[in-house]
Amino acid sequence: MKKGISLAILALSTATAAHARPMVLDGLEYLPEAKISVAQAQSIAKKAFPGVIVEQALEKKPGGSGLRYSFDVESHHITHEIAIDAKTGAVLQNVRETASDDDGGE
Repeated sequence: MKKGISLAILALSTATAAHARPMVLDGLEYLPEAKISVAQAQSIAKKAFPGVIVEQALEKKPGGSGLRYSFDVESHHITHEIAIDAKTGAVLQNVRETASDDDGGE
């Protein structure tokens, strides 16, 4: 239990330091399976597309090891979705989001 709480605090503090508002990492239940930390994955994502992380999640999806960090990184009103393999640190995806990718219809 303490490990889970510590990991949640780490995810929040890392996000807060990089961004003005607190950001929660969706998918905290998968953190014990990850081989690289949230901070390491954030660093890799920002190297792939420099900017501010505005959304983040840890999710199980096909490709790579099957466990990935997903980040929306914004710079100059452009947002990229960056996927980082949570076990190897490999960049699995780096694509520009378009208006049709948004959930604006909700």
